[in-house]
Amino acid sequence: MGKFEITTRKNGEFQFNLKAGNGQVILTSEGYTSKAACQNGIESVKNNSQDESKFEKKTSTDGKPYFNLKATNGQVIGNSELYESESNRDNGIESVRKNALEAEISDQS
Repeated sequence: MGKFEITTRKNGEFQFNLKAGNGQVILTSEGYTSKAACQNGIESVKNNSQDESKFEKKTSTDGKPYFNLKATNGQVIGNSELYESESNRDNGIESVRKNALEAEISDQS
């Protein structure tokens, strides 16, 4: 089962990573100024990850595929790592969809 890990950045902002059952990070959030806002971001991932249209498939400037997960208002709430292939990126999206809904939250901030 997946897990959201809340951590604190060096600048004091909170962020979360969604990890798959194998411990690999599959989605990383932006920085939040409060823990409550970070927790709201996690809830937004849980809600929006089940809607395939909320995933935006992108390609980096060096040609590597990745994706963003967007909220209903269009704001990016999480982004993926860079992948070696589009099929790996698509597997990453499926992993977020599968893991986010039931993921526990681990506060390490």
